[in-house]
Amino acid sequence: MGHIALLSNPYAGKGRGLHATDAAVSHLRSQGSDVRVYVGDSASATVELAVRALDDGPDVLVVVGGDGTLSAILDAVCAASVPVALVAAGTGNDLARALGLPRHDPAAAAELALTGAGRVIDVGEVTTGDRTARFLTIAALGFDAKVSDRTNRLRWPHGALRYYLALVIELARLRPLRFTVAVDGEAPVTALGTLVAVGNTASYGGGMPVCVGAEPDDGMLDLVQVAQLGRLRLLRLFPLLLSGRHLSRPEVHHRRARTVTVSAPGLVVYADGERLGEDECTISVRAAALTVMTPAEGGRS
Repeated sequence: MGHIALLSNPYAGKGRGLHATDAAVSHLRSQGSDVRVYVGDSASATVELAVRALDDGPDVLVVVGGDGTLSAILDAVCAASVPVALVAAGTGNDLARALGLPRHDPAAAAELALTGAGRVIDVGEVTTGDRTARFLTIAALGFDAKVSDRTNRLRWPHGALRYYLALVIELARLRPLRFTVAVDGEAPVTALGTLVAVGNTASYGGGMPVCVGAEPDDGMLDLVQVAQLGRLRLLRLFPLLLSGRHLSRPEVHHRRARTVTVSAPGLVVYADGERLGEDECTISVRAAALTVMTPAEGGRS
């Protein structure tokens, strides 16, 4: 091999990225690998470092961070066609969950840079206004996106309690959105709804399988729409969402698509934990755009 580039977001997962970086670097060097480490102290610095690391022509790029860390550098990584080994150190780690990557053992995740099998996966794209951003897991539009937006704006409390407070606030403010949705060139359909999720993988938010059954390498997106619900009905649906048993409910519509255009007054668009736009967007899939090193025999940890 030539060398391995390791790009770290030490702030991922509320500081877990720092420990994961140390463990990953230590393991790779113990195996005799030439590891060049790049540590970003901001989102923009991480993107700049990714470009620099890839310009040096590594055999593998190890990314230590969450789904958002990797999605932020997808433009550079996809253009370079360099395989990625993801050391999951974020809050949700839903891409690692989808691909069966180690989520609690940074050394085992880093080992995949040496012994893993390359799996070619799709990448989603959200175009809103004059901006196009890529994502790996699920684009959320509606109630769930508003909860994420509220969570990011709250300064107190910390940890999971902040999310639950945001959930309570948005439940109290719950109003249906008038979604207009067009799928694969079909005529747009307008209806009141609670949320729209467009998935490249099955789960978001640390394992909530809203797009249960979605596969990241089938060249398709999974579209899930939840009809207009009151607060109590939405609360009753949540246990089914958590267990992936919601698709059979009459208020839930599921189909597969390659391109989905969504608009609504007050619409907020989130993907991989980041706000990507508002009001209107087009979500599409770039098939076979990224190679990720995965366990040769599959499995999860």
